[in-house]
Amino acid sequence: MAATFDPLPIQALAPGAPASALSDVSERVRLLREAGAEAVVVFRFDEAFAKLPADEFVDRVRGACDVRRIVVGPDFHFGRRAEGDVEKLRARGKRDGFVVDVVTPIEIDGAIVSSTRIRNLLLSGEVERAARLLGRPYGVRGLVVHGAKRGRALGFPTINLALPRERLLPRDGIYAMWAEMGEGRFKAAASLGVRPTFGGGERVLEAYLLDFAGELYGEEVEVSFIKRLRDEMAFASAAELSAQIARDVEETKRALSRDLA
Repeated sequence: MAATFDPLPIQALAPGAPASALSDVSERVRLLREAGAEAVVVFRFDEAFAKLPADEFVDRVRGACDVRRIVVGPDFHFGRRAEGDVEKLRARGKRDGFVVDVVTPIEIDGAIVSSTRIRNLLLSGEVERAARLLGRPYGVRGLVVHGAKRGRALGFPTINLALPRERLLPRDGIYAMWAEMGEGRFKAAASLGVRPTFGGGERVLEAYLLDFAGELYGEEVEVSFIKRLRDEMAFASAAELSAQIARDVEETKRALSRDLA
């Protein structure tokens, strides 16, 4: 059985902090089950939970199932003000009849894989390196909402995704992506940013789905960032932007064909 928190501690304790979530709770549950967990317990993390003494936190964990073994990382801390650590957990285990295993951190390219390292790669636009650490492309899910419909006028109708504000998004730019929804899985050329050609504004993720025609308003779509193609740029005219989008679409086809290989 795996355990996770919802919301993430930083979301509960520092609600004004920059977006940092790499997954939502339903995605974490799915990924944990795919990794082999037979069950997943979700602890509701709020101010009261954060104030639990370390011993009470262990009691909550033991109350979730018949605990015989607990597996944690070497820097695991728990309880109010992070007063509990691995040694305190082992002491409780001796008293209550469970053992504690400390896993060795995984290293890739000479450095430990951590959520902080993955976040930094995403924030710099290095989605391919982030995918190598995650073991999968980084993806987000959102609902298709109405936009300004400028893409349609340019010859490339796009979908606009409303995304959870707590989800971390990669650096602004143009990306080759996969888009998946009820209708199937489609290649997509996407723009993440403020659309400087049209004067800038709110940050938006919009995607042109290749080989798809139809309306998706109100549907949930999951997009996966495969390759960052270029920076977001301002163009002198809509015609120049349309020509660049056509080049982006061709580059997207090449990038995603390699992804299938």
